[in-house]
Amino acid sequence: MTKDEPISLWDSSAEERAPEATTTLPERVDLAIVGGGYTGLSTALHSAQTGLSAHVIEAEQIGYGGSGRNVGLVNAGVWMPPAQVRTALGPDYGPRFLRRFADGPAMVFDLIERHQIRCEATRAGTIHAAHAAKGLRDLEGRLREWTAMGEPVEMLDRDATAKALGTDAYVGGLLDHRAGTVNPMGYCRGLARAARAAGAGISTGVRVTGLKKQPDGWRVDTDHGSVLARAVVLGTNAYTDTLWPGLKSTFTMIHYVQFATEPLGPEADHILPGRQGVWDTAPVMISIRRDARDRLIIGTMGRVTGSRDQGLTRRWADRQIKRLFPSLGPVEFEEAWHGQIAMTPDHLPRIHVLDEGLYTPIGYNGRGIITGTIFGQAMAELLTGMDPADLPLPVTDLATVSTAPLMRRFYDLSFAANQFIKGT
Repeated sequence: MTKDEPISLWDSSAEERAPEATTTLPERVDLAIVGGGYTGLSTALHSAQTGLSAHVIEAEQIGYGGSGRNVGLVNAGVWMPPAQVRTALGPDYGPRFLRRFADGPAMVFDLIERHQIRCEATRAGTIHAAHAAKGLRDLEGRLREWTAMGEPVEMLDRDATAKALGTDAYVGGLLDHRAGTVNPMGYCRGLARAARAAGAGISTGVRVTGLKKQPDGWRVDTDHGSVLARAVVLGTNAYTDTLWPGLKSTFTMIHYVQFATEPLGPEADHILPGRQGVWDTAPVMISIRRDARDRLIIGTMGRVTGSRDQGLTRRWADRQIKRLFPSLGPVEFEEAWHGQIAMTPDHLPRIHVLDEGLYTPIGYNGRGIITGTIFGQAMAELLTGMDPADLPLPVTDLATVSTAPLMRRFYDLSFAANQFIKGT
């Protein structure tokens, strides 16, 4: 990929324009934010709305990391079922976390409406599709738990799932009416526009090279000069580098790949006619969705091996579309890309206080849209006087995942093998 090539379909198709690039930095701010994705921009927006001077520093372009490579599913909750979340977080944080994340899609869509973000937003729900009987039993358990909490979810039988998805490959599905889809880069750029309108600053193409504690805050050193900040938030998640010692070792990084067809037209009208986004219960999951221009986007864990036009992952994409939607016949692909996901051992995100006035939310486990948005708001609340005990989950110390390098290589090999097996 060259510097001028789009990082994803969302980069090239988003209606929201990228904010005007500038490398200018202020001398001093209340809050310096490293990373121009959902976390950083939500933090900047909500902080600026409280009157704090906030400045985002992004090494590449807005949305360059996971925020511009996301699937675009605005899902409620996290990977774990509600009961496991309560067990992991306890009687105080567990219910609070579940409530905040159950309301996450509404928060995202409220921001989209309030700031008129052009991101192809749909609120038709998402469908968690059962690949087999075991997956269906898991979904039935989730249905019972969410229903007991009064949440608007419903189980689709095999026929209803086939009608909703346009394929008979699944034995059932859980439709979550809270959820929806967006063009993830459009949403990210819209947050940037809203943050600037609220008074936050944004610098792109500026890499932070060091953090040095000062008597009244932090000196943020970059390749374009330094900024003095009363507080700093690192919003780098899966794209965390070596800026803060040990932080990159607190999660296992995996890749997620997506292939987007050219616009398909009427022959694809039977595929996801309600425009829900889909992901399945298979151990190596698949995601499926259509965008506003009737492109079909299919994804799975792993990276692009080869290119859009040929190679291992292209063969996998061809094979899966033929399996799921045989009436389509051969399709041409417009874009192929992959991004990075930060996976934690328990599949729950983290909020770390690295030092006085230095914070990082991290480990989003593939749920970047609502997690980054919620945690950005939480960072603003924390910096304006909220008791840390009122955060969505407890602040924790850094805990290195000693097996992360080994597991990263294992996952890379496993996902490549999966593409080979399912692409032949």
